[in-house]
Amino acid sequence: MKAMLLKGPNIHFELVQRPDPVAGPGEAVARVITCGSGLTIQHAKAGRRRIPFPRIIGHEITGEIVEIGAGVSGLKVGDGVTAYFYLNCGHCRWCQANLEPLCVNSGGNVGLNCDGGYAEYIKLPAHIFIRLPENLDYKAHPAEIGVVTDALATPYKVLHRARIKAGETVAVIGAGGGLGIHQLMMAKWARARVIAVDTSAAKFDACRKAGADEVVDASAGRVAEQLLDLTGGNGVDVVVDYVSTTATLEAGAKALGRRGRLVTLGGAGQPFQASSMDMLNKEQDLLGSRYVTRREILETLDLVARGEVFPIVTDVRPLEEAEAVHERVERGEVIGRAALRIA
Repeated sequence: MKAMLLKGPNIHFELVQRPDPVAGPGEAVARVITCGSGLTIQHAKAGRRRIPFPRIIGHEITGEIVEIGAGVSGLKVGDGVTAYFYLNCGHCRWCQANLEPLCVNSGGNVGLNCDGGYAEYIKLPAHIFIRLPENLDYKAHPAEIGVVTDALATPYKVLHRARIKAGETVAVIGAGGGLGIHQLMMAKWARARVIAVDTSAAKFDACRKAGADEVVDASAGRVAEQLLDLTGGNGVDVVVDYVSTTATLEAGAKALGRRGRLVTLGGAGQPFQASSMDMLNKEQDLLGSRYVTRREILETLDLVARGEVFPIVTDVRPLEEAEAVHERVERGEVIGRAALRIA
């Protein structure tokens, strides 16, 4: 099979030929149709996230099962599938409670700790594959369906994690990014008032099209002050921070109103300070949200199948152009998501 291989951090992809994978007991092999190209795997390519090399990266796949190993149930040849990002064990107390991101026996991540979707075929433990709903036309829109597992499912989880209700005001920091722009979409789907916060004015129109009612330009700072101005000094109900630097987290915390919730999702993951007196007097919550459960992916796929939401993918290229796609991702030029077409 052909594959895009990374032999180390911060170097170019190499197009290689690899033996086709063979399913062992408890495993399955899928033919990859498309694979998303997001910032998570770009961090690994750029050396900001340490992974073992050489590696075939990529996890946001749309594919079809071509082989199943001994003992596999729940999958058959021909099934349309995507993949769960975490290599969870499936049997610890957290997996059994449908909280797979908290698995205590995690083997890491698809495409980071095992070979992923930048290849014609991918082999995984069978339970890592997620069968696509029968009423979802993945063949017509494979690039969009492949990115649902992160681009839409992660913001969908935030709606529940932050207890977002219709009529509340939600501010999204990093709103122009691949996850942030889909958070705008999901918050609008939840019938919230949505405020986009970003430093890139070039992405403001896309933010508005995705669902933002107002836009805050964060390039000159004063984010908390602008959010307070937009809410008549009352503060926002929820701040979702996809950047998570010290500055953005502290601005988000200062912008919260009574019973406000601040949610951090990866990004820089820097430490920050918040007022414990505001947390007490205003009964505020500081929350983390780590990826999604399999159930949340299935629920998001159902939303897409029903036509209620649809991912934004603006750059789809053949596998051989992976380097050019990742250069655009690194420079923050992609609106929504990018993807590679393999089959």
